[in-house]
Amino acid sequence: QVQLVESGGGLVQPGGSLRLSCAASRSIFSIYAMAWYRQAPGKERELVARIKKADITNYADSVKGRFTISRDNANNTVYLQMNSLRPEDTAVYYCYAKPAIISTTTYWGQGTQVTVSA
Repeated sequence: QVQLVESGGGLVQPGGSLRLSCAASRSIFSIYAMAWYRQAPGKERELVARIKKADITNYADSVKGRFTISRDNANNTVYLQMNSLRPEDTAVYYCYAKPAIISTTTYWGQGTQVTVSA
């Protein structure tokens, strides 16, 4: 099992930046994939960014060039650097972990609110 705790959310003006952190309860070195999802009011949860072993990353088209996902194996933490934030980025952001490619069990954090507003 792995517990995930997000932090770093908050209120920011359009064009601003935030960095979200996801702290894991155990080593993430061997975890197959970790990701950030988000869910805005009235919308389905969507993938924002994912990072796999060997640091293979992929992003939603809506955040490409603005968001960067990274992992710090030494500190068991995954980050999401968000730049040039827009009001449409407003959502609850969730951290996600899939331990192995064949895993049927996945893990979620409790979420952190990001609000982009003037």
